[in-house]
Amino acid sequence: MMADSESIEEVAVIGNTDITPTEAENNIVNTMVERGTSLLKKMEISVAEAEKRTGKNTVNMQETYTVYLIETRPAESVSEGGTPATPDTLWRRYSEFELLRTYLLVTYPYIIVPPLPEKRAEFVWHKLSADNLDPDFVERRRVGLENFLLRVASHPVLSNDKIFFLFLTEVKMPSGAMIISITNMFVFLFKNPDKRFTDLKQYSDELNTVISQLLRARAKVADRLYGVYKVHGNYGRVFSEWSAIEKEMGDGLQSAGHHMDTYAASIDDILEEEEHYADQLKEYFFYTDAVRAVCRKHELIQYELELAAQDLAYKKQQKEELVTGTVRVFSLKGMTSKLFGQESQEQRESRLTALEQNIQEGEAALKQKNAECREFVQTAWEDIERFKEQKNKDLHEALISYAIMQISMCKKGIQVWSNAKECFNKM
Repeated sequence: MMADSESIEEVAVIGNTDITPTEAENNIVNTMVERGTSLLKKMEISVAEAEKRTGKNTVNMQETYTVYLIETRPAESVSEGGTPATPDTLWRRYSEFELLRTYLLVTYPYIIVPPLPEKRAEFVWHKLSADNLDPDFVERRRVGLENFLLRVASHPVLSNDKIFFLFLTEVKMPSGAMIISITNMFVFLFKNPDKRFTDLKQYSDELNTVISQLLRARAKVADRLYGVYKVHGNYGRVFSEWSAIEKEMGDGLQSAGHHMDTYAASIDDILEEEEHYADQLKEYFFYTDAVRAVCRKHELIQYELELAAQDLAYKKQQKEELVTGTVRVFSLKGMTSKLFGQESQEQRESRLTALEQNIQEGEAALKQKNAECREFVQTAWEDIERFKEQKNKDLHEALISYAIMQISMCKKGIQVWSNAKECFNKM
C-alpha cells in the first residue's frame, strides 16, 4: 500500500514530440551511430573550452553565465601521423546539460545515468573560491562536463540515443518540445519487496554517507595543510630578514629562507591537484542519486504489480460470493440486498458475466505487469553490475593516485628540510 508521499517534479523540455522512448533508443538516422556499439568508436568528443558571456535571461534581466564549447569529429578521420579533420563545434550552457540528463533519466529509468559535475562548489576548503564563475571552478566543471559526455557516449544503451546525438551535433534542438515530467513519486510499502533493490538502496545511502564524510575530512585536512605551508612562508620571510643583519650566517640564512619560500609557494599547485581527485569522488557522490532513482522506479513498478494482484483477488472474491450467495465481509451491495431483497436470476447472470470479463482483463493486466517487472529487473541489474564494476575501478585508481601524490608531497617536504639543514650546518 502507499504510505507518505513525496512530491517530486522534474521537467525536461528537449527533443521532438514524435519521438517515443523506444524510438529515441532505436531510431538513429546518422550512420556514425550504430546500435550495439559505443559512440566513441565512431566519434571523438571533447569539451574544449569555457567562455563567460553576458545576456538577458527569460525575465529580461541581465545575467552573466558560462557556455562550454563541444567539439566532435569522426574518429576515422584521424589517421596515424596525419592532421585531424576540423571538428564540428557548438556552445552549450550548463542548464542544457541538465535538460539532457533529465531526459535520459526519464527515458531510461532502468539505467544509472552518469551525473553532472556540481553546479556550485561543495565540500571546499575555506581558501578556495565557491563562486561558480571562478576560473578554476569553471575549468574543473568543464572537465566534469566532458567526462559526463564521454561516460554517456561509452554506455552501450545511452550512446545510441538520437536526442543525445543531436545534442552533440545540432546547434538548434529539433522543433517542437517534448515535455517529460515525473510527478507524484511516492514512498511505498510492499508485501513482497525485492531484497536486491532494498539492499541496493541501502548500499547507495552508505556510499553517499562515506564519500561525503571523506570529502568533508579532506576539506578540513586541506585547511590545516594550507596553514602549515604558509607557516613555512613566514619562516622564509624571517630567515631572509635575519640574513640582512648577519654577516657570517647571512648566506646560509638566505638559502634556507629561499627553500622555505619555495616550499610554501607549492601549496597552491598541490591543493589544485588534490581538487582533481576530490572531483572524482564527487562524481560518485552524485552517482548515488542516479542509483536511488532506479530504486524508486522499481518501487513504482512493484507497487503497480501488487495493486493489480489485489484488484484481481478482489474481483475473484466478488465472483465467489455471487456464485455461492455468501458474503464474507461487509459490503454496501450485501446490505442493499438485505434491505430491498435479492437480485433476479437475470441480474445475477449479468453481473457474473461482467465479473468474468473483468477477471480476464485483470489476469491479462497482472501478466503484463509481471512481464514489465521481470524485464525491468533484468535490464536494470545488468546496468547496476556494470556501474559497480566501473565504480570499483575508478575509485581504486583515484585513491591510489591520491596516495602516490601524498607520498610525493611528503618526500618534497623532507627534501626541503634536508636542504635547509645543510644550510644551517654550513653556518
